[in-house]
Amino acid sequence: MAKKSDRPQSGNLLLARRPAGEWTSLLAHCKAVDLTRRLVLIERDQPIKHVYFPEGGGVSSLTTSMKDGSTVEVLTVGREGMVGIELFMGTPIATTDAFVQVAGGSAQRMPADVFLREVDRKGALARVLAIYSQTVLQQIVQTAACNRLHDSRGRCARWLLLTHDRVEADTFVLSHEFLGFMLGVQRSTVTVIAGALQKAGLIRYVHGRVTVVDRAGLEAAACECYAVAARQFSSVGLRPRR
Repeated sequence: MAKKSDRPQSGNLLLARRPAGEWTSLLAHCKAVDLTRRLVLIERDQPIKHVYFPEGGGVSSLTTSMKDGSTVEVLTVGREGMVGIELFMGTPIATTDAFVQVAGGSAQRMPADVFLREVDRKGALARVLAIYSQTVLQQIVQTAACNRLHDSRGRCARWLLLTHDRVEADTFVLSHEFLGFMLGVQRSTVTVIAGALQKAGLIRYVHGRVTVVDRAGLEAAACECYAVAARQFSSVGLRPRR
């Protein structure tokens, strides 16, 4: 009979970097939570009480809001990362809102004090989090440039690809309202963009469900920022799926 590992395998790519034997003791302090749509993980300007390590399927969105109520997405997180990276950087107060935008899978919820003790050990997790933090900063910079310089069609294709990388199926639920919110455009614009991508045979979009039909074609339609993001994650071994 094959010998079983002394550590449960984690679907999260950061936790998977921990040496055998370390994860089991840390797991005792975590709680698995289902990533249901619109689940709030962290609230802006509030103390970070827990951090989250998605283990597959779900996609969370980090957003910031202005005084007039307008909101913009600054980062998406799947199983390649964690929600609450500010805590690792020394900020105990959340700088963004974080919630689940595409439901699926679960995440390991870790208390902030447990996380900080683990980071203070300066072991394998702390080292990979330092690398991930740099990648996060690069993604935020790229997103800022993308939102300013690229058209809605290219940004939409990019966003759909990033989501496709993280979910565990070619079809996922995504409403016009939510996609418009992520892209910062009106629902009518989403209808036009999605219609064009569908007419080109790249996706199907019916009743709020997106199916990626032609992955290569969607990559060709995306702005350059998708390829940049893919290279950044691949270079540090944290590309979620493809």
